Amino acid sequence: MGMMKEFKDFAVKGNMVDMAVGIIIGAAFGKIVSSLVKDVIMPAVGVLVGGVNFSDLAVVLKEAQDGVAAVTIKYGAFIQTIIDFLIVAMAIFVAVKVINSMKKKEEEKPTEPAKPSNEEVLLGEIRDLLKK
Repeated sequence: MGMMKEFKDFAVKGNMVDMAVGIIIGAAFGKIVSSLVKDVIMPAVGVLVGGVNFSDLAVVLKEAQDGVAAVTIKYGAFIQTIIDFLIVAMAIFVAVKVINSMKKKEEEKPTEPAKPSNEEVLLGEIRDLLKK
């Protein structure tokens, strides 16, 4: 029974829920970036380098025979994956920089000293009067 309670406490912690939400949003962001690279960036890069479709770039190791598919090394897809990674890494880097700069600004804000309570003000006045 104790192990189940520990697991429940672990799984319901606020940090776990935040992490789960982050993973789900990250997966969706990854799909968006993959589409951006595959459908927008790579066609433009292909046109710039002479009309190359990167998804078609491959080296055939063994031709297709008797209904068996060809064995290929699809290095074009690999290039797209590398570009996906670089864009995701850059986006995360920028997001972390923005968050860190926001945290720095919060830390740099000068905090006003707490105003003394009415009792402290009265005691200070009494002290000053007694000194005279």
